[in-house]
Amino acid sequence: MLLAIDVGNTNTVFALYAAQKLTHSWRMTTDLERSEQEWFEALQPELAAAGCSVDQLYGVVISSVAPPLVPVLERLCQHHLAQAPLVIDAETDFGMSNGYDDPKQLGVDRIVNAVAAYAKYQSALIVVDFGTATTVDYVSADGAFCGGVIAPGLKLSAEALAGNASQLPSVELDYPPKVIATNTLQSMQAGICYGYVGLVDGLVKRMRKETGASARVVATGGLSSLIAPHSETIDETDPNLTLEGMRLIFERNRR
Repeated sequence: MLLAIDVGNTNTVFALYAAQKLTHSWRMTTDLERSEQEWFEALQPELAAAGCSVDQLYGVVISSVAPPLVPVLERLCQHHLAQAPLVIDAETDFGMSNGYDDPKQLGVDRIVNAVAAYAKYQSALIVVDFGTATTVDYVSADGAFCGGVIAPGLKLSAEALAGNASQLPSVELDYPPKVIATNTLQSMQAGICYGYVGLVDGLVKRMRKETGASARVVATGGLSSLIAPHSETIDETDPNLTLEGMRLIFERNRR
């Protein structure tokens, strides 16, 4: 089985693939202080629950936006999983050109998403990833990563609002019954949730105008299910887009 480890700023997602099929996934908090032994102790029961032993692993692929964790996870793989992992970075063969001015500045999660989306749809695409930050990226019809947008994530925006305005409380991310709200909690919910829908739709429309392409819009990330039903522009949601991109890149580089 293939073990994919997707390290985000807030959570780290683990996934097991049998051939091309995702069979099991789970997440843990991204903790920069956790040792390789602690990662392994947390990993063991999940592998057991999936019916997978260490000797059944034929590879490990790591994508990380938290560079300090990469050496720890490499040691985890080498010392406990008997694997030399593929760590995805700017030098990896993606099978996709990178239009960033300095390709090393691009978060690998963004091009990993682009690889998965283009492999599935084979068309011009806008990929929206709702994570700690929200990214909105354009992939051309011929399969080139062209660049995109980084915006504060939904939770980060809500936390910043409550944390920097002394009279505003923390609120649950949900839609109030109307935009013209009549109490503080619902006013904040309207501004955060409906406002974020407007942010995404506005960026997508600007990208379509700038490129002249009616690109399909694919959303991923933990909060995609909150925004997508209210969006005018999101066509598809795929919560496993990053994991699928990691699998494809692993198989490409394995060959």
